[in-house]
Amino acid sequence: MFDIDFYMKSYDVMQDARAGKIKDKEKVLALLESMRNKEPIVYNIETTNACNMRCEMCPRTTMMTRPIETMSIEMFKRIVDQLKPHKKEKWQEWEKFVQGKYGIKPSDMSENHFFLYIIPKVIQLHGYGDPLLDKNMGKCVKLLADKGFHSYFSCNPANIDIDRTIEMFGNGLDYIKYSIESVDDERHKAIRGKASNFTDSYNKILKILDLKKEKGFKTTIVITMLDLNKDWQKEDFAKLKKLFEGRDVYIYMKSEDQQWYREDYHGTNSVHWSEFCKHPWMSMTIKSNGEAAMCMEDYNNEIVLGDAFKDSLYDIWNGRKYEQFRRDHFDLTKGIKCTEECDMTLIGELVK
Repeated sequence: MFDIDFYMKSYDVMQDARAGKIKDKEKVLALLESMRNKEPIVYNIETTNACNMRCEMCPRTTMMTRPIETMSIEMFKRIVDQLKPHKKEKWQEWEKFVQGKYGIKPSDMSENHFFLYIIPKVIQLHGYGDPLLDKNMGKCVKLLADKGFHSYFSCNPANIDIDRTIEMFGNGLDYIKYSIESVDDERHKAIRGKASNFTDSYNKILKILDLKKEKGFKTTIVITMLDLNKDWQKEDFAKLKKLFEGRDVYIYMKSEDQQWYREDYHGTNSVHWSEFCKHPWMSMTIKSNGEAAMCMEDYNNEIVLGDAFKDSLYDIWNGRKYEQFRRDHFDLTKGIKCTEECDMTLIGELVK
């Protein structure tokens, strides 16, 4: 989830800043702070940072050094108990905003539809790990459903366990995304690692689709291929779409999120990565060890803003560390991950 109210209110500020209409930096910072909800909204809860893949595009593979940890179900419940889902009226206002500003309808199916209609309402259950390796995931999904939240996570289909998938679907999982990078097994292994392949993953997904239909589950199954700037990908994606033709799936080509460390930076088609970063004022992330981080992209927990084991999310969100972080983020302070290791435009860059 993220704060859709802040997103809507800050939209015109972003447009004015891009147009060079705002010169007073302190005024902009004060505006952002006035628009910020004092109640915390969590973008994602990384229940585990365990993963058996070796993905070429993931900093976890070569740069993550923090210990492997899985969040207890008690800790997960403690976090969820402090949150509230979006009100129906506010969501209706949001859908009108999205259609008016972006021209995307609720019935569309695309990368930006997914970001603007699905991500804002779900609590995302992945970070730098594969949720399918978390044996408590079924319980986590049920806790969210019982509290009126929508749930979603992205995972590697090679890790599908049929029985646990049925449990998660039966407990109310709203969206699950299976990442497929090629319809060729060797290419898939080259990108995701030896633990992955296409053929087994595809067959497992087909079985899941059959079970979903048989049991009447409502979970939306999402299929994506990352745009990794490889010359064979368009052809492979066309084949992938053909293989799922007539099946009950939501499928799209996804822009690569973070490319700051890649030699072949190839841009993005994503609204999220094209606009300025709102996370310091819009949402927080909770990592597998209970630390509150500035966003899910902080793979090594370099910017820790609180400990959800010890403090309430409200106190963390409104505390001194978060206040200083927002200032550092806005002032483009050197030496922090946001200014050194991120693709997103910072609002401070627009109002120098």
